[in-house]
Amino acid sequence: MWRILKQIAGNGIRSEAPPENSDSLRVEGEHMQRELLAILGQALTIRQVDAGSCNGCELEINALNNPYYNIEGLGIKFVASPRHADMLLVTGPVSRNMELALRRTYDATPGPKLVVAVGDCGCNGGIFGESYASCGRVANVIPVDIAVPGCPPPPLEILRGILTAVRRCRVGPE
Repeated sequence: MWRILKQIAGNGIRSEAPPENSDSLRVEGEHMQRELLAILGQALTIRQVDAGSCNGCELEINALNNPYYNIEGLGIKFVASPRHADMLLVTGPVSRNMELALRRTYDATPGPKLVVAVGDCGCNGGIFGESYASCGRVANVIPVDIAVPGCPPPPLEILRGILTAVRRCRVGPE
């Protein structure tokens, strides 16, 4: 045990530095909350669908719920049923096994419904593309309003994509 403790003391801390403390995210978050409430007049509910991803995007989506981003404080909530959702957040290339389930989820979501494809796989099929096992991008199966590229995209970009979809819903399709 002493040998291990000596090795730990000799190596030091090997993790990355914490992010700089900035008020810009707090101010941007407050602005997003005011804008969401002005557009929707209530909370935005999201149903997240994993259509066959590697779970990288899910980790970033999960980070949106931590105290740093605190999307629940912005009035954005994740729900378990598509019948209670205003928006579908879809990750991964759509596997053939998830194609029907994704269509049913889309059909069960009440209108007006928004769809945001998250990650390179959801936007363009990523490294998987279209094959015998994959339908490719989400837009090949259901209509997509906004695509958030990245492998995986950072939580703030996902949040911007959500807000962009809500803005477009307010203005109408271009």
